[in-house]
Amino acid sequence: MKKLSFKEIITVASMLFGMFFGAGNLIFPAYMGQMAGRNMWQASAGFLITGVGLPLLGVAALGISQENGLLGLSSRVGKRFGLFFTCALYLTIGPFFAIPRCATVSYTVGIERMLPGTDQRLVLAVFSLLFFGAVLFFSLRPGEILTWIGKVLNPLFLVFLGILIIRALASPLGTISEISPSGAYLSGAFSTGLLEGYNTMDALAGLAFGIIVVETIRRLGVREPGEIAKNTVLAGIFSSILMGLIYILVTMAGAQSRGMFEAGSNGGEALAQIAMHYFGNAGLIILAVTVTVACLKTAVGLITSCGETFTKMFPGGPSYRVWAVIFCVLSFLIANFGLNTIIAYSQPVLMFLYPIAIVLILLTLFGSFFQNDLTMLRWTIGLTSVSAVCDFLRALPEQAQSVLHLESIIELTSDLFPFADRGFGWITPALAGLVIGLLIRYFRRSAKNN
Repeated sequence: MKKLSFKEIITVASMLFGMFFGAGNLIFPAYMGQMAGRNMWQASAGFLITGVGLPLLGVAALGISQENGLLGLSSRVGKRFGLFFTCALYLTIGPFFAIPRCATVSYTVGIERMLPGTDQRLVLAVFSLLFFGAVLFFSLRPGEILTWIGKVLNPLFLVFLGILIIRALASPLGTISEISPSGAYLSGAFSTGLLEGYNTMDALAGLAFGIIVVETIRRLGVREPGEIAKNTVLAGIFSSILMGLIYILVTMAGAQSRGMFEAGSNGGEALAQIAMHYFGNAGLIILAVTVTVACLKTAVGLITSCGETFTKMFPGGPSYRVWAVIFCVLSFLIANFGLNTIIAYSQPVLMFLYPIAIVLILLTLFGSFFQNDLTMLRWTIGLTSVSAVCDFLRALPEQAQSVLHLESIIELTSDLFPFADRGFGWITPALAGLVIGLLIRYFRRSAKNN
């Protein structure tokens, strides 16, 4: 029986980390650090749960389930649900939000600041065209993804990021304990950090990238399902450790920067402030290369994952190469709406998908305790989905809420679901669904025994 060597496991883990760590993984911790100040440790604890812990559990769930992807995993609830959830998740972390965000973050953080006074919309169009041209080049060679991401792009990214972070931490701009927190981090740093971790989309990506890890391990010669599951979990653990370490260091650098700068409007501005202070104009180049490489490798992983999944979901439809082209073109078009628009409209979708993803992951991991009972799955996922719709409506921009006249509905659900005002209104319905499912299963088994 073929087993992976330690070096091979580390290489697979590097590939997984490379696909995970992209746009949001840099800008959101930096911004969180600036806003949280001396409360950054509580905020980081929350962020690590949703930004590192959940993605690891997602990869582990897919590996342990021995399903061939998210479609098989989610179809345990029902075929229609599986198709809907898989499409919604992949389109969210794919061409609708995450992939376009990769291009816009690269542009906003790096290129935009290097070319002041120019027609930014035109420059963004040109940059995003070149960006997605490179993404398509790598994506059309999925068999080489381990080499491109794990052995080339990821080490390059870590070198440039290391230069920036080590310099910032070696000569801190301020003392973290003296930096006052701002906004929601003043009284609810932990819960705000939890929600901030949603923005990385990594828990969703964990469910999506798991199949790439499984396929890569198979290409390395491992065939036994148990061994594939074991190596998938190990790769997830190693990549999560590295992600967590970088999150904490970037958050620290962001918090310390408040000793000299006001909080930026976003994490990109925070990183630019730090880079400019320590390295001048050269710092912008270092930052631009770091962010662009990070976003490029993530976009490649997302296009590859989306393309392979849609090819399997629709076997009579387009080939993988056609899907890759379609997703790159769609991502290019959406990227030109700009970073702020993409972030504004991705938040409500994440508030809908994340609760369902979290519950699905937990039910998969602990499914052996209730034999993956269909009734339990459907009641728990069903009630979670209802509350997730309410979270979606609550997270819509105020203008959209006003146009749709959602004020009364939002007020009602806030009173109905505990913790709804903090973004966790789904917890009580999920627990209620679990209890109902357990009771139905208990009475059903009792009736059979009698």
